[in-house]
Amino acid sequence: HVQLVESGGGSVQAGDSLRLSCTLSSNNNMGHCLGWFRQAPGKEREAVARVDSASTRTYADSVKGRFTISKDNAKNTLALQMNSLKPEDTARYYCATWPTWARAESKYGFWGQGTQVTVS
Repeated sequence: HVQLVESGGGSVQAGDSLRLSCTLSSNNNMGHCLGWFRQAPGKEREAVARVDSASTRTYADSVKGRFTISKDNAKNTLALQMNSLKPEDTARYYCATWPTWARAESKYGFWGQGTQVTVS
């Protein structure tokens, strides 16, 4: 099974930027759906951004215009550039990969351990 490892989280001030990175152990999943999710304390996990097999990018309304998802097939990496961060962006961020015919939360999805982003 593919393994995913996130990095790049940290504590920043409102208005700052952060770039999250996710490295996949295999390039077999780079053609699948890839995405970023987040979960804040006491809240349900929510989808932040995703890129599908056709490289179509989708964003949550709350991050449109501020966050950009990108992938590098040669390096097996997925990135999330986060600009103009707000305190409400504070959460643990997870990257995931899943087949196009399944949901990320299904048994066919693979997830990283997450990286913490704190905005004050």
